Amino acid sequence: MNDAFYEQLATWSQVVASLLFIVVMVILWRKYVAPAVIASQARKNAELADSEARRDAARAQTEVGQREIATAENDARAIRARAAADATATRERMLREAQTEGERLVRNAEGELERGRAAARGYLRSDLLEKAMQIARDASAHLDDTTNRRLVFDAVETAERGNA
Repeated sequence: MNDAFYEQLATWSQVVASLLFIVVMVILWRKYVAPAVIASQARKNAELADSEARRDAARAQTEVGQREIATAENDARAIRARAAADATATRERMLREAQTEGERLVRNAEGELERGRAAARGYLRSDLLEKAMQIARDASAHLDDTTNRRLVFDAVETAERGNA
């Protein structure tokens, strides 16, 4: 056995060892690494799909929120418009009521004033009549018969003309 045989043996043992190494590596790759890579890829795909689903749900919630905000803004505008209309109607109603109450108070005051005037006229009339009677009594004490007849005749004549 010579050196060439040993060299050939060494070369072929390296080839066989390399082939065995490659075969073991392929077996290990297929048995352990490839399933791990596939599982990792599946996990990452699932995570990505879950993230996309959450993103889509968040977008949907955002759209719902934006629609709700728009609805709330419309409701707020409607409430403000209704409040303004109610305030205007209430103001006009209160003005009408105040106007009606003021007119009623003026009518009552005018009636009171007229009653006061009538009472004052009656009082003045009776006071003037009383004073006129007192003056007539005082004057009648100093009248003679001729003047008295003339005054009675004038009074009767005036009364007849007033009734005629």
